[in-house]
Amino acid sequence: MLIRREAPADIPAVRAVTAAAFAKQGTPIPAEVVLLDELHDCEGWLPELSLVAVNERDEVVGHVICTRGHVDTAPVLGLGPLSVRPDQQDRGVGLALVHAVLGAADALGEPLVALLGSPAYYGRYGFRPSTEYGITAPDPDYGEYFQVRTLSAYAPTLRGTFAYATPFDRF
Repeated sequence: MLIRREAPADIPAVRAVTAAAFAKQGTPIPAEVVLLDELHDCEGWLPELSLVAVNERDEVVGHVICTRGHVDTAPVLGLGPLSVRPDQQDRGVGLALVHAVLGAADALGEPLVALLGSPAYYGRYGFRPSTEYGITAPDPDYGEYFQVRTLSAYAPTLRGTFAYATPFDRF
């Protein structure tokens, strides 16, 4: 498996992987696919933080994206969606993608990455409840599921309310 930046030619495969990963009975196009389409076209799009996992046949089997978010006015990152093709789940694809995007974000000098997700899953990457860092979730109902992972450029004075890139407001 290789992790690399998403290329324009990968977009159909990324959409297909995301659709398969988030498929629900009776929903022809999962909300995550629509969100991903909107993220590609928004001001928060960061192409250097949209990564794909490809197999030995150069097929896209996973995707992760970080987009520009803010803690009050300070620029930070929001992670998601993270998608892995169902037949490739539980094989380390998601693990590799998250490690790669966190490393890329750190190398770019980003202070932290926030996400909404399972504490049991994301805790292995060093994500902790945002409240431990004085960061308020965009929705108080997120509770412990709203988490942050600090990076090398993080300063404890970075506190306030988190906001995702604009497309997240519609989902």
